[in-house]
Amino acid sequence: MASRSLIDSLRDPSEKTLGLLMLAPALLLLALIVAYPIGRLIVNSFFDMRLSGGQGTRFVGLENYALVLDDTDFWNAAKNTVLITLITVPGALLVGLGLALLANLPFKRQWPVRLALLLPWAMPLSFAGLIFAWFFHTEFGVVNDVLHRLSGAAPAMWLLRPGWAFAAICATIIWKTSSFMALILLAGLQMIPRTLYEAAEVDGASRWQQFWQVTVPMLMPSIVVALIFRTITALQTFDIPYTMTKGGPGNSTETLAMLIHKTTIEYLDVGYGSTLAVGMFLISLVVTAVYLRRVGQSA
Repeated sequence: MASRSLIDSLRDPSEKTLGLLMLAPALLLLALIVAYPIGRLIVNSFFDMRLSGGQGTRFVGLENYALVLDDTDFWNAAKNTVLITLITVPGALLVGLGLALLANLPFKRQWPVRLALLLPWAMPLSFAGLIFAWFFHTEFGVVNDVLHRLSGAAPAMWLLRPGWAFAAICATIIWKTSSFMALILLAGLQMIPRTLYEAAEVDGASRWQQFWQVTVPMLMPSIVVALIFRTITALQTFDIPYTMTKGGPGNSTETLAMLIHKTTIEYLDVGYGSTLAVGMFLISLVVTAVYLRRVGQSA
């Protein structure tokens, strides 16, 4: 009887059953490309899997997690990752908001401005890193050449000093990612009804008051969405620091993603690298949960 009722429900599905049937292929694909890799990653983190030693696979339980807590390289990479996130996400938001406001102005021809927003976003991350590595080159870099022409300053070793290298990487990331923020914010700006500005102008609000009382509140959902995507990618930063400094000088610019790459690909320690990856995944999950809670409160 139960099997007959199941067949009847499939022949004449209810709205809920039809929805589940329509979502089944997407859920299956999501399980294959997201759930299985994450599950496999977590399982690998409980094993000692060193491909270079020829010792095979050995279950170690939480030993890898204990090693992570005592690993100075992990804490250094985590600190660098958090600093890059705290610097570049607000920086990209401010620059992106300025670019979005500029692109939203009633230009006679807006396509050159919007094309300028698309070019940095479309450029590969590694390519942007190589370009800015040349910009900050000690002998042949554009930055040192401009500074020398303006002030006669001696060439600075931008990528050979920890603080300067970190600043150069952050500047590159902000330049590269601000266009992405600008595109999301531009879409939000175009959704704001013009009548709100006209009503505020009738009430005597200045341009600055219109920005804070109309633009920012109406743009807040787009800002939160942009921050979610940008923060997650900032926590996974790899390409630009790798192509500019490869984590140097020393390990002063090494991020979590770079440490995972070095541990897994160069040292062939899959188990410990998986543990580091689980740590980065948990950090991203916590940050995303905080943002989603903020979205739920503002909804």
